[in-house]
Amino acid sequence: MKFTVVRDADELARRAASIVAETVLALPSTRLALAGGSTPLACYRLLAKRRDLPWGRVSVFFSDERCVPAEHADSNYRAALDVLLRHVDPGAVHRIAGELGAEAAAALYAPAVAAAPLDLVLLGIGPDGHTASLFPGNAALDAAGYVAAVHDAPKPPPDRVTLTVRALRQARRVVLLAAGSEKADAVGRARAGEVPAGLIAHTEWILSEDAATKLQEQGART
Repeated sequence: MKFTVVRDADELARRAASIVAETVLALPSTRLALAGGSTPLACYRLLAKRRDLPWGRVSVFFSDERCVPAEHADSNYRAALDVLLRHVDPGAVHRIAGELGAEAAAALYAPAVAAAPLDLVLLGIGPDGHTASLFPGNAALDAAGYVAAVHDAPKPPPDRVTLTVRALRQARRVVLLAAGSEKADAVGRARAGEVPAGLIAHTEWILSEDAATKLQEQGART
């Protein structure tokens, strides 16, 4: 794992947007997986302004989704659509059909993910150390395929669909974004391999200073 600490959430968003832009420009086609949650939204707003990027060469995926309809306020797809996708016209959008239920949505999504490794995956981290919808102690951590149905998630809604540890480990590049002091303990535990966010060895972490305090204590700041 590589850790980069930036000043604040705004700088984090700029750094993440630059990574996405550089990837899209460098590849003839890009399989990009977006993270849910609030931290990446500022990055997506910056990318929405990048009309110069060849968005037609980008296939968009999602690291996870809640089992709600596409128009629901809790939908990761809806959040990405509102701030990014409706503004840039990507070549393809592989939405997770959460309204079908976890098992059916995972089965429908899996072939697209399994077709080739993802080029870039954006992730976040929760205060409990979860990433995507891979929660500590959840059975989805042991899923053998590339996509897993999630039940009994400790935060609502309990049913979700997620990329698996296997899919994340096979991705060409994984970038995890963390901002806020409430994430600091989880970041430290991830570095120690104690929570799901720490299971992907080649993850590049971009952290705001307040999220990196435990790393500073551990002497891991770079």
